[in-house]
Order: sequence, then structure tokens, then C-alpha cells
Amino acid sequence: MSLLELSGLSKRYGALTVTDDLDLSVNSGEIVGILGPNGAGKTTLFNLVTGTVRPDSGRVIFVDTDITSMDPSERCHLGISRSFQVPHPFVGMTVFENILVGATFGGGDDTAEGSDSYTRSLEIMSLTGMTDRANRVAGSLTLLERKRLELSRALATRPRLLLLDEIAGGLTDGECSSLLDTIRAVHSTGVTIVWIEHVVHALMSVAERLVVIDFGKKIADGLPRPVMDSDDVRRIYMGDEILE
Repeated sequence: MSLLELSGLSKRYGALTVTDDLDLSVNSGEIVGILGPNGAGKTTLFNLVTGTVRPDSGRVIFVDTDITSMDPSERCHLGISRSFQVPHPFVGMTVFENILVGATFGGGDDTAEGSDSYTRSLEIMSLTGMTDRANRVAGSLTLLERKRLELSRALATRPRLLLLDEIAGGLTDGECSSLLDTIRAVHSTGVTIVWIEHVVHALMSVAERLVVIDFGKKIADGLPRPVMDSDDVRRIYMGDEILE
């Protein structure tokens, strides 16, 4: 079952085309990796899906509903959430408070009691390995802990579709491996994941499908190994000359 459909999606800034007539389908339950060089239009793609940027043409369909004209908060309440490349938590609030904000307002439980949000926040901390950091001020966290908190805040909104933007960037191999285990655990709960990443081995270890974008166009879409072995993808990452 298709959860997300992008049809003919284009975005231009003056003469610069950053998303070029892009079609993409994501099925419910998938983990789809998005690859491409810097400036390929990957983050813009996420911005178009979440509604922080509006397309010049094309449509965004989520669960058979055209959401192209919806604002980000409406999309969030429908079940689309994302993390950002650089985590920006509320640094003066605790880990638990940061997650509770997402659960209360992003998750649609803005009642005075907020008991459901409280329980949800506790469950998420357990899932993402942040329970023992619950009362730590977010500004004191390590990079890995901030990445985990960023993931936790996105999950707090009860997403059906989770967009991860370079969440493994800057981590050591050991930290990345630990985070991959957490992402697998999140996926096992039924959350569909689309993940932009430059750490290719991380994507290859969890993604069921890879999509490669260059200059705003989709140039490859398929199983990870055949995609990475294709001539077009090899040229992007290794230059015009491919040694046989």
C-alpha cells in the first residue's frame, strides 16, 4: 500500500531548479534511503513533503489525500514527522520536557492533563535509549545523545512517516552502529522511514530500497546493491571516468 506519492514535483529558486519533475512512491512499512551529492535537492525534497516549502508544480499525496496546500502543522497531525541535520532542542529544558512538547502539541494531545502525552514520552525514551537521560538538560548532551533526542522528538508526534535527515552525520562508527539498532527498533513498531544520509554503509545496512537524486532529478530507484553498482550512480560518486 502506497503511503506517500510525489507526482511531478518541481521547485525552483530563480534560474536554479532544485527539484525537477520528481516522481516517488513510498509504501507503508518501507525503509527508503535517499542518496545524492551535496546540492542534489535532498533536503528540499523533505521540505516539500513536510510543507515548509511549497512546490512550483506537482502534488504531494499522503494516504490518498492531496496535502500539497496543507501547512506543516496539518501534515504533522496527519502523521508526517522529521528530524533535522543539526539538532536544535530546547537547550534549557530537560530531555523529557523536550519530548513532552512534541507529544503534546505535535501529537495532537493539547489537553490540560496530557496524560497520554506523558505516557507516550516515557515509551519513546525507552525505545530510543534516553530513559537514563530524562532529567538531563538538553544543552548538556553529547552529539549522539542530541541525535537520539532529535529522533525522540520526531517520534513523539506519532508519525506514520518518519523523515530522517543525515541523522548519522558526525558520529563515530560505534555510535553509528548503536543508532542503527535504535532505528531498526523504531521501524519494527510499524513506522515507515525515509532517510537521507551521506554515510552510505549505514543506509546499506538498513534500507530496503535506495533512491538517488542528482540536480533535483531521480536517477536511480531500486534494491540497494544494484543501485550502488549502476553506472550513473558510480559516476556521481567517483567522477566521469569509471575504472573497470
